[in-house]
Amino acid sequence: MTTTYAVLSEGLEKRFGEVHALRGLDLAVPEGSVCGLLGPNGAGKTTAVRILATLTRPTGGRALVAGHDVTRDPAAVRRAIGVTGQYASVDGDLTGRENLRLFARLAGLRGAAARTRADGLLERFGLTEAADRVTSTWSGGMRRRLDLAAGLITHPRVLFLDEPTTGLDPAAREHIWTAVRALAEEGTTVLLTTQYLEEADRLADDIVVVDRGRAVATGTPDELKSRIGAYAEVTVAEAAALDGAAVVLDQLTGGRPVLDRQCLTAGVTTTDRELTLPRIIRALDRAGVPVTDASLRPPTLDEVFLRLTRSPLAQKEHAA
Repeated sequence: MTTTYAVLSEGLEKRFGEVHALRGLDLAVPEGSVCGLLGPNGAGKTTAVRILATLTRPTGGRALVAGHDVTRDPAAVRRAIGVTGQYASVDGDLTGRENLRLFARLAGLRGAAARTRADGLLERFGLTEAADRVTSTWSGGMRRRLDLAAGLITHPRVLFLDEPTTGLDPAAREHIWTAVRALAEEGTTVLLTTQYLEEADRLADDIVVVDRGRAVATGTPDELKSRIGAYAEVTVAEAAALDGAAVVLDQLTGGRPVLDRQCLTAGVTTTDRELTLPRIIRALDRAGVPVTDASLRPPTLDEVFLRLTRSPLAQKEHAA
C-alpha cells in the first residue's frame, strides 16, 4: 500500500545571514500520524515549523504540506493547517467564547456557523463552564487548551504544535496529550515539537531527532531505543567509590559513563547485547567497588536523545 505523506520536506535549508538554522532537513510524515520533532535548543525545530506553516520562506530545498508546495502555493497550505505556538495566543480581555468566535470569524465563518463551531470546541475541550469568564482569570492549562481549540477552528488536515505543554503542570499536560491522541485517531496529522521526552514517547508514532539543522535519526520510539542498546546503571554505597564504578563501566562497555554525584549513580549506554547484569556485578566486586543497586535496562528516550544529539548543552542539563 502506498503511503501518503501529509508533510514532506527534501533538503530544507534556512539561513539567517551567516547562521544556518536548517542544513538540509528531510521529513516524511504519513497522514493521520503524530510525528515528534526533537532536538536541543537551536537545533532548528521551530524554524522548520515556521517554514512548513508558511510563516517564513526557506532558502533552499522543497516542502509540501497536504500536497501543496509551501513556497508556490502558501494560501492552499494555510487553508489546510492549524498552528499552535509555544505561548497561548488568546486575548486575556475576552472570554473563552469570545476568543473562539473571533478566531472563527477570522477563519471566514459567520453568524450561526461561527457560534456553533466555537461552542462545539469549548465543549470538546471541557471549557464550557468557564466559557463566559475572561481568559485572564483562567489557569495556564485552560488557556493552552483554548489555544489548541483555536487551532482547530477550520478542521485542519495538518496541525503544527510547537512545544504545546511548556510550563504546564502534569495534570494540564495530560489533558493536552489526550486531545492530541484523539485528533490523530480522527485523521488529523500532527507535527509536534517538544522538549519533554516523555511527551514524545507517549504521543508520537514516529520521531525525528534534529541536531544542527539536520535529521540525525528517524523511527518509532522503540526503534530508536533499540538502536542505542541497553542502559547500565550502578548506585554506589559511598561517594569515594563513584569514580571506581565509572572505570568498571567504561571497561565493560567502552562508553563514557554519566555520573550523578548527588545520587551516587554511574550510568552508561551499551550496544553489547551479551553484557549481563551478573557480569557487571562480578566486575564491580572484583574491583572492590561497594554498590547498593545495579540495573541493566532498555534506555529511556532521554538517554537516546543525549546519545544521538551529543549536544554539550543537553549533556549539561542531563547531568544537572
